[in-house]
Amino acid sequence: MRRPTQDPGNGRGGTADRPGRRRARSAAVSAVALLAALTGCGDDGPGIPRTATGTLEELAAEVGCAPETRAATDELRQADCRTGDGRFVLATFTTDRGQREWLNGAKDYGGTYLVGRRWVAVAGPEMVGALRAELGGDVERSAHGTDPQDPDPGGTGTSGHGGH
Repeated sequence: MRRPTQDPGNGRGGTADRPGRRRARSAAVSAVALLAALTGCGDDGPGIPRTATGTLEELAAEVGCAPETRAATDELRQADCRTGDGRFVLATFTTDRGQREWLNGAKDYGGTYLVGRRWVAVAGPEMVGALRAELGGDVERSAHGTDPQDPDPGGTGTSGHGGH
């Protein structure tokens, strides 16, 4: 049994050694860290960088692409990109709502989408994986439509999105 001692900090009695309190504090810190990891706070996951932000040109430069702009409006900019890993369509948006509306319409055509803060990259699953390793972001998929490997279903030159 431990002998009570005087705690010089508060004048109350206590024990000189408080391993139970230290363990409880350590467990609480561990629980908070685990909760942050499970809820997506911090990193985007093991080996995935934080989600990139920037203009269409900045995002394209980050993956080594010289974008060929194909649409530019007040609400969105869209470009074709090619890297050593393949080709993809990159779109940036001025508002979160505009991005979500574009994605909702685009998913009618099927495909794989890498989604960041006010930007989307559209490509086949392998290319999206390569882009995610550089840009971070969340992968969204839609089974509807044609070949999910083709970011330009039907060869329309609009990635099937018609400038949504």
